[in-house]
Amino acid sequence: MDAAWLVRMRWRRRGAWLWPAFVVGTIADGVIGTALPPAGESQSFMSAALIGLFLNLIAAAVLAWPLGLLIRRMRPDLPALVARDYAGTLAIGAISLALLAAGLAHRSTVLDHERAMREAVARAQAWIGDRAPAEFRRSLARVDAFAIEPVSIYRACVLSDTRPRTYCVVVKVHQPAATSVSFAGYESNQVFAQGAE
Repeated sequence: MDAAWLVRMRWRRRGAWLWPAFVVGTIADGVIGTALPPAGESQSFMSAALIGLFLNLIAAAVLAWPLGLLIRRMRPDLPALVARDYAGTLAIGAISLALLAAGLAHRSTVLDHERAMREAVARAQAWIGDRAPAEFRRSLARVDAFAIEPVSIYRACVLSDTRPRTYCVVVKVHQPAATSVSFAGYESNQVFAQGAE
């Protein structure tokens, strides 16, 4: 009886990786999602961790059992519980790797958008600095940019330093610099974005 109990404890200790991996995997998914969001430009740690938590729950509750059966076919000496723990741990690790791969694949899109946004702001500042009334030129350092079509068309606005009014331009990044900027009215990007939704 004591020998069987010791064998069971040895197997439990060797197979008890699922829930520690669940916790570590969820934290890792949050860090990965914050540093390398798989979609959009940014993601908070909490939202990334919630996505990781949901996916890890699926791995632990749904995928661990069939994958555990596959592991038992390769290693019939493993108890079913230990095989399920191993399978769930592997599935959680695979989810973290998949989120990392998706974030790395999406990274170039984020960098392209950031580059295009910087280019749009620089062109808007140059155009507004040449053509806008003085009340707007004095606020050139604070440009509010809105992506109408990311990596292609942006709307940039500068707030007046004397009254609550904005001066806006549309910048088409892929056109030559001399013809890429045009006046877009006095409506703020906040109002424009509400109308665009």
